[in-house]
Amino acid sequence: MNSRAKRLALPLGGALAAASMIGASLTTTTAAQASVDPDVKSSALTPSGNAKAIAGYWTASKLKSAKTYLSDSTVSAKLRKTGAAKAAADGKPGVVAPTGEGGKSAGTSRNVNLPITVGKVFFVDDKGQERWCSGTSVQSKFRNLVATAGHCVYDTDTNKPFGNFVFIPGYYQGKAPWGVYVGAKVNTHDDFTVYEDYDYDYAFVNVYNGIRQQPEREVDYKTFKAHMDKGGVGREDARTVDRKTYDDWTKKGGLGKVEGVDKEDQVGPQYKGAIAVAVETGKSAWDKTSGRVYGLNDDKVTLGGRTLDQADWPKPDSKLEPRVEHLTKTEYDTYKGPGHKNVDSKGNYTVTRYYVVKYIAKTSSAKYIVFRHYITFVTDAGRLGDNVGGQGFSWNQKLGKKVFTFGYPTSAHLDGDKPYSGHTQKWCYGKTAAAPVVPAYKAEEHQAIKCAFTPGASGGPFLLQYKNSKRTGYLNGVVSLTIDSDKNGRYDRVTTPYFNGDTYGIYRHAANLWTGKLPA
Repeated sequence: MNSRAKRLALPLGGALAAASMIGASLTTTTAAQASVDPDVKSSALTPSGNAKAIAGYWTASKLKSAKTYLSDSTVSAKLRKTGAAKAAADGKPGVVAPTGEGGKSAGTSRNVNLPITVGKVFFVDDKGQERWCSGTSVQSKFRNLVATAGHCVYDTDTNKPFGNFVFIPGYYQGKAPWGVYVGAKVNTHDDFTVYEDYDYDYAFVNVYNGIRQQPEREVDYKTFKAHMDKGGVGREDARTVDRKTYDDWTKKGGLGKVEGVDKEDQVGPQYKGAIAVAVETGKSAWDKTSGRVYGLNDDKVTLGGRTLDQADWPKPDSKLEPRVEHLTKTEYDTYKGPGHKNVDSKGNYTVTRYYVVKYIAKTSSAKYIVFRHYITFVTDAGRLGDNVGGQGFSWNQKLGKKVFTFGYPTSAHLDGDKPYSGHTQKWCYGKTAAAPVVPAYKAEEHQAIKCAFTPGASGGPFLLQYKNSKRTGYLNGVVSLTIDSDKNGRYDRVTTPYFNGDTYGIYRHAANLWTGKLPA
Protein backbone atom coordinates (compact mmCIF):
# COMPACT_ATOMS: atom_id res chain seq x y z
CA MET A 1 0.00 0.00 0.00
CA ASN A 2 1.25 3.51 -0.60
CA SER A 3 1.95 5.97 2.22
CA ARG A 4 -0.77 8.45 1.31
CA ALA A 5 -3.27 7.35 3.93
CA LYS A 6 -0.57 7.16 6.58
CA ARG A 7 0.44 10.81 6.16
CA LEU A 8 -3.11 12.18 6.33
CA ALA A 9 -1.84 15.65 5.48
CA LEU A 10 -0.72 16.61 2.07
CA PRO A 11 -0.55 19.38 -0.48
CA LEU A 12 -3.52 20.62 -2.15
CA GLY A 13 -3.36 23.99 -3.37
CA GLY A 14 -2.95 24.95 0.22
CA ALA A 15 -2.03 23.03 3.31
CA LEU A 16 -4.23 20.04 3.74
CA ALA A 17 -4.85 17.51 6.49
CA ALA A 18 -7.23 14.60 6.74
CA ALA A 19 -9.66 15.98 9.27
CA SER A 20 -9.05 13.03 11.21
CA MET A 21 -35.51 6.31 3.34
CA ILE A 22 -37.21 5.88 5.04
CA GLY A 23 -38.38 8.15 2.49
CA ALA A 24 -36.83 5.72 0.09
CA SER A 25 -37.32 2.49 2.15
CA LEU A 26 -34.85 0.85 4.44
CA THR A 27 -36.45 -2.56 4.18
CA THR A 28 -34.59 -3.92 1.18
CA THR A 29 -33.37 -7.45 1.84
CA THR A 30 -29.71 -8.13 2.29
CA ALA A 31 -29.68 -10.46 -0.71
CA ALA A 32 -31.20 -7.80 -2.92
CA GLN A 33 -28.71 -5.22 -1.66
CA ALA A 34 -25.82 -7.50 -2.44
CA SER A 35 -26.83 -7.54 -6.10
CA VAL A 36 -27.61 -3.81 -6.22
CA ASP A 37 -24.59 -2.63 -4.19
CA PRO A 38 -21.58 -4.76 -5.19
CA ASP A 39 -19.17 -2.08 -3.96
CA VAL A 40 -20.14 -2.32 -0.30
CA LYS A 41 -17.35 -3.62 1.95
CA SER A 42 -18.55 -4.85 5.37
CA SER A 43 -15.98 -5.72 8.02
CA ALA A 44 -16.62 -7.08 11.52
CA LEU A 45 -15.30 -4.97 14.40
CA THR A 46 -15.93 -7.05 17.52
CA PRO A 47 -18.27 -9.85 18.68
CA SER A 48 -21.03 -8.94 21.15
CA GLY A 49 -19.35 -11.00 23.88
CA ASN A 50 -16.39 -8.61 23.89
CA ALA A 51 -18.42 -5.37 23.79
CA LYS A 52 -18.46 -4.81 27.55
CA ALA A 53 -14.72 -5.34 27.80
CA ILE A 54 -14.11 -2.76 25.08
CA ALA A 55 -16.44 -0.26 26.75
CA GLY A 56 -14.54 -0.87 30.00
CA TYR A 57 -11.25 -0.28 28.21
CA TRP A 58 -12.21 3.34 27.56
CA THR A 59 -11.81 4.75 31.04
CA ALA A 60 -12.26 8.49 31.56
CA SER A 61 -8.49 8.94 31.70
CA LYS A 62 -8.00 7.16 28.36
CA LEU A 63 -10.77 9.21 26.74
CA LYS A 64 -9.06 12.39 27.87
CA SER A 65 -5.54 11.32 26.91
CA ALA A 66 -6.44 9.89 23.47
CA LYS A 67 -4.91 11.79 20.57
CA THR A 68 -6.78 12.99 17.52
CA TYR A 69 -6.06 11.19 14.26
CA LEU A 70 -3.78 13.87 12.81
CA SER A 71 -1.45 14.39 9.91
CA ASP A 72 2.28 13.91 10.00
CA SER A 73 3.06 16.78 7.62
CA THR A 74 1.41 19.68 5.84
CA VAL A 75 2.16 21.89 2.89
CA SER A 76 0.41 24.87 1.37
CA ALA A 77 -0.18 26.22 -2.10
CA LYS A 78 -2.56 28.45 -4.00
CA LEU A 79 -6.15 27.34 -4.62
CA ARG A 80 -7.04 27.77 -8.29
CA LYS A 81 -10.40 27.41 -9.94
CA THR A 82 -8.87 25.09 -12.52
CA GLY A 83 -8.26 22.66 -9.72
CA ALA A 84 -11.87 22.61 -8.56
CA ALA A 85 -13.51 19.23 -8.13
CA LYS A 86 -16.45 18.35 -10.33
CA ALA A 87 -18.90 16.66 -7.98
CA ALA A 88 -22.07 15.75 -9.84
CA ALA A 89 -25.25 13.80 -9.21
CA ASP A 90 -25.53 10.33 -10.72
CA GLY A 91 -29.32 10.21 -10.48
CA LYS A 92 -32.31 11.82 -8.86
CA PRO A 93 -31.86 13.46 -5.44
CA GLY A 94 -33.32 11.72 -2.39
CA VAL A 95 -33.71 12.09 1.35
CA VAL A 96 -34.35 9.94 4.41
CA ALA A 97 -36.18 11.69 7.26
CA PRO A 98 -34.38 12.13 10.59
CA THR A 99 -35.57 10.99 14.00
CA GLY A 100 -35.34 13.58 16.76
CA GLU A 101 -34.58 13.27 20.45
CA GLY A 102 -37.71 11.33 21.27
CA GLY A 103 -39.74 14.00 19.48
CA LYS A 104 -38.71 16.63 22.04
CA SER A 105 -38.09 20.20 21.00
CA ALA A 106 -34.95 22.03 22.08
CA GLY A 107 -36.95 25.27 22.07
CA THR A 108 -36.18 28.48 20.25
CA SER A 109 -32.82 30.15 20.60
CA ARG A 110 -30.72 32.69 18.76
CA ASN A 111 -27.73 30.48 19.48
CA VAL A 112 -27.05 27.22 17.68
CA ASN A 113 -28.34 24.24 19.68
CA LEU A 114 -25.61 21.64 19.28
CA PRO A 115 -26.89 18.20 18.18
CA ILE A 116 -26.55 15.45 20.76
CA THR A 117 -26.31 12.98 17.87
CA VAL A 118 -22.77 14.27 17.30
CA GLY A 119 -19.89 12.97 19.39
CA LYS A 120 -16.50 11.36 19.18
CA VAL A 121 -15.46 7.98 17.82
CA PHE A 122 -12.51 6.43 19.66
CA PHE A 123 -10.25 3.63 18.42
CA VAL A 124 -6.77 2.15 18.81
CA ASP A 125 -4.40 2.35 15.85
CA ASP A 126 -2.00 -0.37 14.72
CA LYS A 127 0.73 1.03 17.00
CA GLY A 128 -1.45 0.76 20.11
CA GLN A 129 -2.15 4.51 20.37
CA GLU A 130 -5.63 5.62 21.49
CA ARG A 131 -7.09 7.95 18.84
CA TRP A 132 -10.31 9.82 18.12
CA CYS A 133 -12.32 11.51 15.37
CA SER A 134 -15.82 13.00 15.17
CA GLY A 135 -19.03 11.23 14.14
CA THR A 136 -22.82 11.31 14.31
CA SER A 137 -25.80 9.06 14.84
CA VAL A 138 -27.80 8.66 11.61
CA GLN A 139 -31.26 7.26 10.95
CA SER A 140 -31.53 3.49 10.43
CA LYS A 141 -34.09 0.70 10.72
CA PHE A 142 -32.65 -0.61 14.00
CA ARG A 143 -31.50 2.75 15.44
CA ASN A 144 -27.89 1.55 15.52
CA LEU A 145 -25.92 3.51 12.92
CA VAL A 146 -23.02 5.98 13.12
CA ALA A 147 -21.57 7.98 10.22
CA THR A 148 -17.92 9.08 10.21
CA ALA A 149 -14.96 9.34 7.85
CA GLY A 150 -13.63 6.10 6.36
CA HIS A 151 -10.09 6.89 7.52
CA CYS A 152 -11.39 7.07 11.12
CA VAL A 153 -12.43 3.41 11.08
CA TYR A 154 -10.48 1.54 8.44
CA ASP A 155 -6.67 1.39 8.20
CA THR A 156 -5.74 1.15 4.51
CA ASP A 157 -2.12 0.35 5.42
CA THR A 158 -3.00 -2.85 7.29
CA ASN A 159 -6.18 -3.50 5.27
CA LYS A 160 -8.31 -3.97 8.36
CA PRO A 161 -10.43 -1.86 10.72
CA PHE A 162 -8.91 -0.17 13.75
CA GLY A 163 -9.42 -1.88 17.12
CA ASN A 164 -11.57 -1.05 20.17
CA PHE A 165 -13.93 1.22 18.19
CA VAL A 166 -16.61 3.04 20.20
CA PHE A 167 -18.92 6.02 19.64
CA ILE A 168 -19.81 8.46 22.43
CA PRO A 169 -22.62 10.88 21.46
CA GLY A 170 -22.58 14.23 23.23
CA TYR A 171 -19.02 13.60 24.40
CA TYR A 172 -17.76 16.27 26.82
CA GLN A 173 -14.45 16.22 28.66
CA GLY A 174 -14.21 12.49 29.27
CA LYS A 175 -17.92 12.00 29.96
CA ALA A 176 -20.40 9.76 28.13
CA PRO A 177 -23.83 11.20 29.05
CA TRP A 178 -25.79 8.79 26.82
CA GLY A 179 -23.53 5.77 27.15
CA VAL A 180 -20.72 4.11 25.17
CA TYR A 181 -21.67 2.39 21.90
CA VAL A 182 -19.26 -0.32 20.78
CA GLY A 183 -18.80 -0.88 17.05
CA ALA A 184 -20.06 -4.17 15.63
CA LYS A 185 -19.55 -3.77 11.87
CA VAL A 186 -18.16 -1.10 9.55
CA ASN A 187 -19.55 -0.57 6.05
CA THR A 188 -17.44 1.28 3.49
CA HIS A 189 -17.11 1.62 -0.28
CA ASP A 190 -14.68 -0.83 -1.83
CA ASP A 191 -12.89 1.99 -3.66
CA PHE A 192 -11.80 3.41 -0.31
CA THR A 193 -10.59 0.16 1.24
CA VAL A 194 -8.90 -1.11 -1.93
CA TYR A 195 -7.76 2.01 -3.79
CA GLU A 196 -7.58 4.50 -0.89
CA ASP A 197 -9.79 6.83 -2.91
CA TYR A 198 -10.94 9.72 -0.71
CA ASP A 199 -13.92 10.38 -2.98
CA TYR A 200 -15.31 7.51 -0.88
CA ASP A 201 -13.89 8.57 2.50
CA TYR A 202 -17.03 7.76 4.49
CA ALA A 203 -18.09 4.89 6.72
CA PHE A 204 -21.33 3.73 8.31
CA VAL A 205 -20.77 1.78 11.52
CA ASN A 206 -23.39 -0.43 13.15
CA VAL A 207 -23.10 -0.30 16.94
CA TYR A 208 -24.40 -2.42 19.80
CA ASN A 209 -26.75 -1.05 22.43
CA GLY A 210 -25.17 1.55 24.64
CA ILE A 211 -23.34 0.65 27.83
CA ARG A 212 -23.45 2.77 30.98
CA GLN A 213 -20.86 2.24 33.68
CA GLN A 214 -21.01 2.93 37.39
CA PRO A 215 -17.95 4.44 39.10
CA GLU A 216 -15.07 2.00 39.58
CA ARG A 217 -14.26 0.49 42.95
CA GLU A 218 -11.11 -1.31 44.03
CA VAL A 219 -11.39 -4.97 45.08
CA ASP A 220 -9.10 -7.90 45.82
CA TYR A 221 -8.11 -10.30 43.08
CA LYS A 222 -10.55 -13.02 44.16
CA THR A 223 -13.51 -10.64 43.84
CA PHE A 224 -12.11 -9.27 40.58
CA LYS A 225 -11.71 -12.74 39.06
CA ALA A 226 -15.23 -13.83 40.04
CA HIS A 227 -16.65 -10.62 38.56
CA MET A 228 -14.76 -11.03 35.29
CA ASP A 229 -15.61 -14.74 35.01
CA LYS A 230 -19.28 -13.73 35.01
CA GLY A 231 -18.70 -11.38 32.09
CA GLY A 232 -18.26 -8.25 34.21
CA VAL A 233 -16.18 -5.19 33.38
CA GLY A 234 -12.97 -4.44 35.21
CA ARG A 235 -9.32 -3.59 34.81
CA GLU A 236 -5.99 -4.48 36.33
CA ASP A 237 -3.50 -1.74 37.11
CA ALA A 238 0.17 -2.76 37.24
CA ARG A 239 2.47 -0.34 39.05
CA THR A 240 6.24 -0.37 39.54
CA VAL A 241 7.10 0.22 43.20
CA ASP A 242 10.08 0.04 45.54
CA ARG A 243 11.00 -3.12 47.44
CA LYS A 244 9.43 -2.08 50.75
CA THR A 245 6.09 -1.16 49.14
CA TYR A 246 6.09 -4.49 47.33
CA ASP A 247 6.86 -6.39 50.52
CA ASP A 248 4.17 -4.57 52.52
CA TRP A 249 1.59 -5.00 49.75
CA THR A 250 2.12 -8.73 49.28
CA LYS A 251 2.22 -9.42 53.03
CA LYS A 252 -1.31 -7.96 53.19
CA GLY A 253 -2.42 -10.44 50.53
CA GLY A 254 -2.01 -8.15 47.54
CA LEU A 255 -0.68 -9.49 44.27
CA GLY A 256 2.66 -8.67 42.75
CA LYS A 257 5.52 -10.01 40.70
CA VAL A 258 9.22 -9.32 40.32
CA GLU A 259 11.05 -8.98 37.02
CA GLY A 260 14.76 -9.11 36.27
CA VAL A 261 15.67 -11.66 38.94
CA ASP A 262 19.14 -12.92 38.07
CA LYS A 263 20.67 -16.08 39.48
CA GLU A 264 23.08 -14.05 41.55
CA ASP A 265 20.10 -12.33 43.20
CA GLN A 266 18.59 -15.61 44.35
CA VAL A 267 19.12 -17.05 47.84
CA GLY A 268 17.63 -19.84 49.90
CA PRO A 269 14.59 -19.37 52.18
CA GLN A 270 16.86 -19.61 55.25
CA TYR A 271 18.97 -16.66 54.14
CA LYS A 272 18.73 -13.81 56.64
CA GLY A 273 16.50 -11.08 55.22
CA ALA A 274 15.31 -13.17 52.27
CA ILE A 275 11.86 -12.43 50.84
CA ALA A 276 9.75 -14.67 48.66
CA VAL A 277 8.64 -13.15 45.36
CA ALA A 278 6.47 -14.22 42.45
CA VAL A 279 8.38 -14.58 39.18
CA GLU A 280 6.56 -15.22 35.91
CA THR A 281 7.42 -18.31 33.89
CA GLY A 282 6.07 -20.10 30.82
CA LYS A 283 3.23 -22.63 31.01
CA SER A 284 5.42 -25.60 30.07
CA ALA A 285 7.98 -24.78 32.77
CA TRP A 286 5.18 -24.29 35.29
CA ASP A 287 3.61 -27.65 34.34
CA LYS A 288 6.92 -29.44 34.87
CA THR A 289 7.35 -28.05 38.38
CA SER A 290 6.30 -30.61 40.97
CA GLY A 291 4.63 -30.05 44.32
CA ARG A 292 1.51 -28.26 45.55
CA VAL A 293 0.16 -25.04 44.11
CA TYR A 294 0.27 -22.15 46.57
CA GLY A 295 -2.53 -19.61 46.46
CA LEU A 296 -1.66 -16.12 45.39
CA ASN A 297 -2.73 -14.82 48.79
CA ASP A 298 -0.34 -17.08 50.67
CA ASP A 299 2.78 -16.92 48.52
CA LYS A 300 4.82 -14.79 50.92
CA VAL A 301 4.97 -15.52 54.65
CA THR A 302 1.39 -16.60 55.43
CA LEU A 303 -0.57 -19.70 54.61
CA GLY A 304 -4.26 -20.10 55.42
CA GLY A 305 -4.10 -17.02 57.61
CA ARG A 306 -1.21 -18.41 59.70
CA THR A 307 2.21 -16.77 59.69
CA LEU A 308 4.83 -19.34 58.71
CA ASP A 309 8.29 -19.83 60.09
CA GLN A 310 10.96 -19.59 57.44
CA ALA A 311 11.41 -23.35 57.61
CA ASP A 312 7.81 -23.76 56.39
CA TRP A 313 8.03 -21.32 53.49
CA PRO A 314 7.42 -22.70 49.99
CA LYS A 315 10.51 -24.17 48.39
CA PRO A 316 12.20 -22.19 45.59
CA ASP A 317 10.44 -22.73 42.22
CA SER A 318 7.21 -23.85 43.94
CA LYS A 319 4.12 -23.22 41.85
CA LEU A 320 1.85 -20.27 42.48
CA GLU A 321 -1.78 -20.15 41.46
CA PRO A 322 -2.12 -18.99 37.81
CA ARG A 323 -3.65 -15.56 37.28
CA VAL A 324 -6.13 -14.82 34.47
CA GLU A 325 -5.81 -11.44 32.78
CA HIS A 326 -8.69 -10.11 30.63
CA LEU A 327 -7.75 -8.32 27.41
CA THR A 328 -9.47 -6.43 24.63
CA LYS A 329 -9.26 -8.00 21.17
CA THR A 330 -6.59 -5.52 20.13
CA GLU A 331 -4.48 -6.35 23.20
CA TYR A 332 -5.09 -10.07 22.61
CA ASP A 333 -4.00 -9.90 18.96
CA THR A 334 -0.79 -8.04 19.78
CA TYR A 335 0.18 -9.88 22.98
CA LYS A 336 3.46 -11.81 22.54
CA GLY A 337 4.47 -12.43 26.16
CA PRO A 338 4.46 -15.62 28.25
CA GLY A 339 1.23 -17.28 29.27
CA HIS A 340 -1.64 -19.08 27.58
CA LYS A 341 -4.01 -17.07 25.35
CA ASN A 342 -7.65 -18.14 25.07
CA VAL A 343 -11.08 -16.93 23.92
CA ASP A 344 -13.73 -18.36 26.23
CA SER A 345 -17.29 -19.41 25.37
CA LYS A 346 -18.61 -15.90 26.08
CA GLY A 347 -16.18 -14.28 23.68
CA ASN A 348 -13.86 -12.91 26.38
CA TYR A 349 -10.20 -12.58 25.44
CA THR A 350 -7.86 -13.79 28.18
CA VAL A 351 -4.28 -14.74 28.90
CA THR A 352 -3.40 -17.01 31.83
CA ARG A 353 -0.10 -16.05 33.50
CA TYR A 354 2.03 -18.56 35.44
CA TYR A 355 4.31 -17.85 38.43
CA VAL A 356 6.79 -19.64 40.64
CA VAL A 357 8.38 -18.70 43.98
CA LYS A 358 11.90 -17.30 44.11
CA TYR A 359 13.81 -15.97 47.13
CA ILE A 360 15.93 -12.87 46.77
CA ALA A 361 18.16 -10.88 49.07
CA LYS A 362 17.58 -7.29 50.10
CA THR A 363 20.47 -6.26 47.87
CA SER A 364 18.57 -7.39 44.78
CA SER A 365 18.16 -4.76 42.03
CA ALA A 366 15.10 -6.46 40.53
CA LYS A 367 11.98 -4.59 39.34
CA TYR A 368 9.00 -4.81 41.73
CA ILE A 369 5.44 -4.67 40.38
CA VAL A 370 2.17 -4.73 42.29
CA PHE A 371 -1.28 -5.36 40.84
CA ARG A 372 -4.41 -3.48 41.87
CA HIS A 373 -7.84 -4.46 40.62
CA TYR A 374 -10.95 -2.41 39.84
CA ILE A 375 -14.43 -3.44 38.80
CA THR A 376 -17.53 -1.64 37.62
CA PHE A 377 -21.10 -2.69 36.98
CA VAL A 378 -22.68 -1.85 33.65
CA THR A 379 -26.23 -1.53 32.40
CA ASP A 380 -27.72 -1.74 28.93
CA ALA A 381 -28.45 1.87 27.89
CA GLY A 382 -30.63 0.87 24.93
CA ARG A 383 -30.40 1.72 21.25
CA LEU A 384 -28.43 4.72 20.02
CA GLY A 385 -31.25 6.21 17.93
CA ASP A 386 -33.79 5.83 20.73
CA ASN A 387 -31.53 7.78 23.09
CA VAL A 388 -30.23 10.64 20.96
CA GLY A 389 -32.14 10.40 17.68
CA GLY A 390 -30.61 10.05 14.24
CA GLN A 391 -29.85 12.57 11.52
CA GLY A 392 -31.60 12.13 8.19
CA PHE A 393 -29.72 11.23 5.02
CA SER A 394 -29.56 12.93 1.62
CA TRP A 395 -27.82 12.27 -1.67
CA ASN A 396 -27.43 13.76 -5.16
CA GLN A 397 -28.05 17.25 -3.79
CA LYS A 398 -27.05 20.37 -5.75
CA LEU A 399 -24.00 22.35 -4.69
CA GLY A 400 -24.55 25.84 -3.39
CA LYS A 401 -26.80 24.83 -0.48
CA LYS A 402 -26.20 26.09 3.04
CA VAL A 403 -25.12 23.51 5.59
CA PHE A 404 -23.93 23.25 9.16
CA THR A 405 -20.96 21.09 10.05
CA PHE A 406 -20.19 19.95 13.59
CA GLY A 407 -17.16 18.33 15.17
CA TYR A 408 -14.29 18.47 17.65
CA PRO A 409 -11.42 20.41 16.04
CA THR A 410 -8.25 20.43 18.13
CA SER A 411 -5.01 20.85 16.21
CA ALA A 412 -3.22 24.18 15.77
CA HIS A 413 -3.32 26.20 12.57
CA LEU A 414 -0.18 26.09 10.46
CA ASP A 415 0.91 29.41 11.96
CA GLY A 416 0.83 27.86 15.46
CA ASP A 417 -2.41 29.41 16.69
CA LYS A 418 -4.51 26.83 18.58
CA PRO A 419 -8.07 28.11 19.04
CA TYR A 420 -9.72 24.75 19.88
CA SER A 421 -9.24 22.27 22.73
CA GLY A 422 -10.90 19.24 21.14
CA HIS A 423 -12.90 18.61 24.31
CA THR A 424 -16.05 20.49 23.26
CA GLN A 425 -18.18 20.42 20.12
CA LYS A 426 -17.93 23.30 17.63
CA TRP A 427 -19.81 24.30 14.46
CA CYS A 428 -19.41 26.03 11.11
CA TYR A 429 -22.04 27.30 8.66
CA GLY A 430 -21.57 27.92 4.96
CA LYS A 431 -22.58 27.29 1.37
CA THR A 432 -21.27 24.17 -0.37
CA ALA A 433 -19.03 24.63 -3.40
CA ALA A 434 -16.61 22.58 -5.45
CA ALA A 435 -13.52 21.67 -3.45
CA PRO A 436 -9.96 21.69 -4.79
CA VAL A 437 -8.76 18.55 -6.51
CA VAL A 438 -6.27 16.73 -4.26
CA PRO A 439 -4.37 14.16 -6.36
CA ALA A 440 -2.49 12.78 -3.35
CA TYR A 441 -5.80 11.52 -1.98
CA LYS A 442 -7.47 10.91 -5.35
CA ALA A 443 -10.03 13.46 -4.12
CA GLU A 444 -11.63 14.67 -7.36
CA GLU A 445 -15.29 14.97 -6.38
CA HIS A 446 -15.30 16.68 -2.99
CA GLN A 447 -17.41 19.62 -1.97
CA ALA A 448 -16.35 22.16 0.64
CA ILE A 449 -17.51 25.01 2.82
CA LYS A 450 -15.51 27.91 4.23
CA CYS A 451 -14.69 26.95 7.80
CA ALA A 452 -11.83 27.63 10.22
CA PHE A 453 -11.89 24.11 11.69
CA THR A 454 -8.47 22.62 12.29
CA PRO A 455 -7.72 18.87 12.06
CA GLY A 456 -9.67 16.85 14.63
CA ALA A 457 -13.07 17.49 13.06
CA SER A 458 -12.63 14.44 10.78
CA GLY A 459 -15.86 12.47 10.46
CA GLY A 460 -18.13 15.28 11.68
CA PRO A 461 -21.39 15.69 9.73
CA PHE A 462 -22.39 18.15 7.01
CA LEU A 463 -26.10 18.74 7.74
CA LEU A 464 -28.61 20.21 5.30
CA GLN A 465 -31.77 21.96 6.58
CA TYR A 466 -30.64 21.80 10.19
CA LYS A 467 -33.52 22.68 12.51
CA ASN A 468 -32.31 24.38 15.65
CA SER A 469 -35.41 23.42 17.64
CA LYS A 470 -35.09 19.70 16.84
CA ARG A 471 -31.30 19.57 16.49
CA THR A 472 -31.72 17.51 13.32
CA GLY A 473 -31.14 17.83 9.62
CA TYR A 474 -30.05 15.69 6.66
CA LEU A 475 -26.57 14.17 6.51
CA ASN A 476 -25.00 15.40 3.26
CA GLY A 477 -21.34 14.64 3.96
CA VAL A 478 -18.67 13.91 6.55
CA VAL A 479 -15.53 15.98 7.12
CA SER A 480 -12.67 14.37 5.23
CA LEU A 481 -9.96 16.99 4.55
CA THR A 482 -9.03 20.28 6.19
CA ILE A 483 -7.47 22.87 3.92
CA ASP A 484 -5.48 26.08 3.96
CA SER A 485 -6.44 27.29 0.48
CA ASP A 486 -4.75 30.71 0.35
CA LYS A 487 -1.35 29.83 1.77
CA ASN A 488 -1.62 32.10 4.82
CA GLY A 489 -1.02 29.48 7.50
CA ARG A 490 -4.70 29.24 8.51
CA TYR A 491 -7.09 26.44 7.69
CA ASP A 492 -10.10 27.93 5.92
CA ARG A 493 -12.08 25.06 4.36
CA VAL A 494 -13.32 21.57 5.23
CA THR A 495 -14.27 19.11 2.53
CA THR A 496 -16.48 16.04 2.20
CA PRO A 497 -16.90 13.36 -0.44
CA TYR A 498 -19.95 14.15 -2.58
CA PHE A 499 -22.85 11.94 -1.45
CA ASN A 500 -24.27 10.33 -4.59
CA GLY A 501 -26.17 7.14 -5.43
CA ASP A 502 -23.15 5.00 -4.52
CA THR A 503 -23.12 6.57 -1.07
CA TYR A 504 -26.81 5.92 -0.66
CA GLY A 505 -26.22 2.26 -1.59
CA ILE A 506 -23.64 1.85 1.20
CA TYR A 507 -25.87 3.71 3.66
CA ARG A 508 -28.95 1.67 2.74
CA HIS A 509 -27.05 -1.58 3.25
CA ALA A 510 -25.83 -0.49 6.68
CA ALA A 511 -29.19 0.97 7.70
CA ASN A 512 -30.81 -2.47 7.45
CA LEU A 513 -28.30 -4.42 9.56
CA TRP A 514 -29.21 -5.62 13.05
CA THR A 515 -26.44 -5.98 15.61
CA GLY A 516 -28.28 -8.28 17.98
CA LYS A 517 -28.49 -8.03 21.75
CA LEU A 518 -25.68 -7.70 24.23
CA PRO A 519 -25.17 -10.87 26.31
CA ALA A 520 -26.45 -10.61 29.87
